[in-house]
Parts: sequence; structure tokens; C-alpha cells
Amino acid sequence: METIVQIAQLLLALSILVGIHEGGHMIAARFFGMRVEKFFIGFPPKIFSFKKGDTEYGLGAVPLGGFVKISGMIDESMDKDQMKQPPQPWEFRSKPAWQRLIVMLGGIFVNVVAGIIAFIILTYNQGETYLPSKYSKEYGIVAGEIAQEVGFQTGDKVIKVNGADYARFREIWGGEALLASDAYWTVDRNGEIVDIPVPNGFLNKLSDEEFELKFLQPRRPIVVGGLQEGFNIPLEKGDKILQIDSIPVTYFDELRGIMTGISDATIPFMIERNGTKMNLELYVNNDSQVGFVLGDVLVAAKDEYTFAEAIPRGTSKAFGAVILNAKAMGKMFTGGVSARSLSGPIGIVNMFPKTWDWNQFWFTTGFISMILAFMNLLPIPALDGGHVVFLLFEMISGKAPSDQFLENAQKVGMVILLLLMVFVFGNDILKLFGI
Repeated sequence: METIVQIAQLLLALSILVGIHEGGHMIAARFFGMRVEKFFIGFPPKIFSFKKGDTEYGLGAVPLGGFVKISGMIDESMDKDQMKQPPQPWEFRSKPAWQRLIVMLGGIFVNVVAGIIAFIILTYNQGETYLPSKYSKEYGIVAGEIAQEVGFQTGDKVIKVNGADYARFREIWGGEALLASDAYWTVDRNGEIVDIPVPNGFLNKLSDEEFELKFLQPRRPIVVGGLQEGFNIPLEKGDKILQIDSIPVTYFDELRGIMTGISDATIPFMIERNGTKMNLELYVNNDSQVGFVLGDVLVAAKDEYTFAEAIPRGTSKAFGAVILNAKAMGKMFTGGVSARSLSGPIGIVNMFPKTWDWNQFWFTTGFISMILAFMNLLPIPALDGGHVVFLLFEMISGKAPSDQFLENAQKVGMVILLLLMVFVFGNDILKLFGI
């Protein structure tokens, strides 16, 4: 059921984003007097369609994109018969290059606007909740298996990222930090300052669904937050546990390490209650549990924004997503990031929550909208960016590429995109099987 909810969110998001993208092309084309023959969400085979004016509107059975067919334009339809006819005033090819350029940028433009609007509204409605960095600086971290491979140790206090201070715990592994050249962390390890370099290929581990659990967790002091149901023990909310069987403890990971080896036994504990130390005898059951709930010592902070403040903040977050992906793509060409990190539809499904959450849905949709704009701007024939390159060449040189050249370029671009789709689908399938 969870997977169905995720798939439903992906299909809804793609329908919205493809609709507005192709709508951007269509509106710009009509503004300049071009005839729009088809507007489809989804690829063939066709499920249904209807015609209004000169345009056929329809829904395709493959919900992984869409298209708009503008008269007199060499596109994925490869309508050679139309291109053999004399140019008509309402055709794409009859219009000035600057108008055609605006038409090709129309879809990218509306995707960017949609992404920015989503981030602005979410920033205004939700603000930003985060764990302050003071906890990782004061209490230190618990190093999971990925962190230990890098060189972290439990108890390290992360004081700087790339030589600079940081305000939020998640900035320790944020893209801004890890995508920097020669990235590194600085930790205080029992009074010794140690630099830990970010190893080559580390970014590939971010795709692990359990990355946060396997990397770093903030260390949690042992404070009793309450008792578990069914337990009746002489502990009260706010008690601090100082010793277990004469072994000093401060943090929950230390307590858990000691308790793992104890079962069905009564053990002496030393606690502190309202500044007074007390000795207690507590029973540890067969599951190595005493029966208390850990208190929330680590308190999240929240930044709230007026609508005026949310506009620049949300815009910055939207473009930040594009910049990070552009940097990641650059790292892919230099070997810093494996191409295996690319995901297709199956991978994108996992970006959506397993239960329907409108805030998370719009966040993910806004993020995907910005990435679609970036990807469509890449100078690959068959993408908007390929058309933009040819139009810029025409505007600068004063000479348009021949129809034959454009047709061949379109074919090459479609082959590239097909191979890319096969590759990312293959990545998704291999990840499903843990390969």
C-alpha cells in the first residue's frame, strides 16, 4: 500500500509538471501566432483525446512525460511530410529566431516559476525546523558504519565543515559542504583537533536509503523522559543516570552498550535528581530493558518567515537545488560521483513519503520541477536545450542549420535519451536487488 501511495504521488507530480511545461511552450507559441497541433500528457499509445480549435488535447498511456506539437517544427514527431511543404505564416519555422527561442524556453521558464512558488509557499507556511549545531559541538556524535569507514569515532565533536562554522546539524553532510573541492570535517577528539577528509566517492553513499542512520547521529545525554507502559520503577522524569554497576555513563550510546550484555538481573544505578545523587537497585529484564523513555534533551529550533522574507529564502532554496545538481553532475565527469547514483522513475518514487503528506508532496514536486528545468536546458538534441543551442547559433551567425541537419540531430538526441533511460532504469533495478 505504501508503494502505491508513492507511485500515485509521482504520477500526480509528473502530470502537473509535464502539463505546465508543455503549457509553457503552447502559450508562448500561440502568443506569437504559431499553430499548436497537439498537446499530450504522457506518451503513446493514446488513451483518449479531444479536439478544440486547431489543437488535439490528449492523455498517453506512458506517464513519463508529454509533448506539444507545434506546426513547422522539427521535433520528436519527425513529421517530414509537413516539412517538405512551403512554410506557412503560422508555422514555427516561419517566425523570427528570437520568437522561436522564447517558445523553446517557455517550458523551462514555467518549471522554474512553479518550483520557486512551491518553495516560497512552503517556506512561508512551514518555516524551517532544524537541530542546532550546538549539540554536535557540545555532546559530540554517534558514528555509524559509514562514518567509521570515513574516519569518525563516536564522541567526536564536529566543530567545523570545510574550515567554516555551521549552524545546523544536517550541514555536516549537506551538498553545499560535500560538493566543495577538497572537502573535510574538523573534529575535537578528546581535546585533539583532527581533520577528516571527505573521501573520493563518498557522495555515492548519499543514495543509501538508511544513510542518516548509518552516518552520524547526535549524541544524546541520558535524561529520563518518562516510564514505559507496564513498568513500575523508582525513576522520575528529569532523572539523570550517572552510573550503571559502578561504570560511569553520560550518553545513551554508552548506556546501550553496557545494557546489551545484561539480562534478568538487578543492577545498582546511580542517578541525579534535582541536584542530589541517589543509589538505586533496578531490574534489567530479558530484553535488556529497565523501563524508562529517553527524554528530549536535543531541542529542535525553528525559523519562521514573513511572506516578504519567504520570497528570497524560498527562491534561494529553489535555485540551490539546481546548483547542487549541476555540481554533482560536474563531479560525475571528474569521477567524484559514480554514474550509478543516477536514478530513474523507480528511484524518484522513493523521494515521496510512504503516507500522503501534502507539504512533502509539494516540496518534492517543487524540487523535481527545478531539476526538470535544469535537465531540459542541457544542450542535447531532442531536449529544449538542444533547440536553444541551434537557435542561438542562428541568431549569432545569421544562418539557420539545414532541415536535414536538424532532423539528424534530433535522431541522435533521441538515441542519447533512450540510452540514458535504459541506463537509469537499469540503475533502479540493480538498486532494488541491492547490487
